[in-house]
Amino acid sequence: MPKPLILYTHTHTHGYFISNKEDYYHFIEADKKQLGRKTKHPKLNDYVWRYEIYLRKCEYYKNCKKGLINKIILHYYKIRRFKIGSICNFSIPLNVCGMGLSIAHIGPIIINPNAKIGNNCRIHVGVNIGTSAGKSGDAPIIGDNVYIGPGAKLFGRIKIANNIAIGANAVVNKSFIEEGIAIAGVPAKKINNKGSKGLI
Repeated sequence: MPKPLILYTHTHTHGYFISNKEDYYHFIEADKKQLGRKTKHPKLNDYVWRYEIYLRKCEYYKNCKKGLINKIILHYYKIRRFKIGSICNFSIPLNVCGMGLSIAHIGPIIINPNAKIGNNCRIHVGVNIGTSAGKSGDAPIIGDNVYIGPGAKLFGRIKIANNIAIGANAVVNKSFIEEGIAIAGVPAKKINNKGSKGLI
């Protein structure tokens, strides 16, 4: 089973990617659970669940499979993911989000390829997780069980601890390393100790 995100080391890869077929099934099951889906196969109009499945398939074939046939399969899933992502306005790179990803609704979500997001995180519409101006590699590292409210913006070389709730339209430009708190505002600051419990 994939290791949890190591929050306080600023590296791009740190051991919680899909690295084998067992990992792939763990990710799919965790995503399905967090999305509240009951069936293995998504309905035709369930764009969010379909998108997440294609995201995981792309990660699996990119990380674990070699050879021409598997490259063709990867290309096929990339096309499917791109088409649904275009409909939903999702820009979510591969190997960024841990297992249990919950995309709340269809609508714009932009995540920088250098960001890292832990397990069981819920992301709402209008969220932008990016870099500081002129610093393409400096992107947020976000822990497990983090709730990111609608319209929140997180940017720069910052760290967000586990079990944090980020309020709607918050602008987060500094690290919050205390676990289990809620932050909100422009710029974001701690507002209470409720955290993400009940929101994930």
